[in-house]
Amino acid sequence: MATVTPLPPAPRAAIAAAPASHAKHAGAAAPRTAVPTPPPVKLQAPGTTLDASWDRKLMRGSVEPDATVDLHGHTLTSAYTMLDQALERSRLRGDRVILLITGKPPRRDSERPHARGAIRAAVGDWLHASRHAGAIAAVRGASPRHGGAGALYIILRRARSGPKS
Repeated sequence: MATVTPLPPAPRAAIAAAPASHAKHAGAAAPRTAVPTPPPVKLQAPGTTLDASWDRKLMRGSVEPDATVDLHGHTLTSAYTMLDQALERSRLRGDRVILLITGKPPRRDSERPHARGAIRAAVGDWLHASRHAGAIAAVRGASPRHGGAGALYIILRRARSGPKS
């Protein structure tokens, strides 16, 4: 009777290049093939950085918002629609700072179950997935003067002018 000795493991390149006919042996696992990865797609996500002077002005509340959007009392669907329309109007007018009032998040020590803070929790995802995401320079918490924990500043990028002639 013949003795069987195991083969040494094949290099990864050999596994990826192995023909499919080798996988037909009983009990053999299908060979792994290298799947080409697509080139990375640059997403137009809201920005996260502002220069230090902008951050200082926002923290002090010395920047006056160009527009205010109050989402109190709205359902998630109507709040999303309102936010999208407000971003569209603000971009067309050339606004830079939008004050978004979402309401304060629920307190941690609250005992009753409730759905407070649903809009506030969803705003980040909405802005990231929005058609306006590329126009958003940053999102910051509002100063106490403009609503504190119950509001956000949305800072829009400056509108680029057309090519110079």
